[in-house]
Amino acid sequence: MPDRWATFDCYGTLIDWNGGIRRELARVFGEERADGQLERYHEVEPPIQTRGDRSYREVMALALRKLGASEEEQDALGRALPSWQSFPEVREALEQTREHGWKLAILSNTDRDFIEASMQRIAVPFELAIVASEIGSYKPAHGHWDRFFELVDVPRERHVHVAQSHFHDIAPAHELGLQSVWINRYGERREPPPTCELTDLSLLPETLDELVPA
Repeated sequence: MPDRWATFDCYGTLIDWNGGIRRELARVFGEERADGQLERYHEVEPPIQTRGDRSYREVMALALRKLGASEEEQDALGRALPSWQSFPEVREALEQTREHGWKLAILSNTDRDFIEASMQRIAVPFELAIVASEIGSYKPAHGHWDRFFELVDVPRERHVHVAQSHFHDIAPAHELGLQSVWINRYGERREPPPTCELTDLSLLPETLDELVPA
């Protein structure tokens, strides 16, 4: 029987991306502007990523420039990202998922040094991590999945993608005919629907086993 693989987005799914960005925006722009600037950040970042030749450090710096950060502060997110923490339930959920026999991989819109730092924070082994800056492609483009299936010989029915971002991950997984688990931390309503929906990763191990029995 082929292995079962769960692929994950990292930032927003495993690592508290919104919390990390907001803390830096509050420091740079002031607490009273932080929520508005976070909303703007979500608007300005995706168009910058359409050029796949930019590193994620460059993407974040350009986004901060568009938000009005000074030149000295434009690398603020790049400096801070390695310290961002995982969500409370992540480590136990991933440990249990591995104990159930799943292999784990990360498909991330980021750089190698960032993902290595975040995997150390998570402290659970991953078999593989594919990052945007090494493949010249940012999700929701399909480049991460193309590279994953080049590297891993697994039938698509034995693979589940797990992510918080509907735009970057759940929609393209649907386009590729993959099963998905939407970690819908913010109670959003989006189409197309995922295969399954959870509010966090606490019930992930048994959810994955239901989608792809051992």
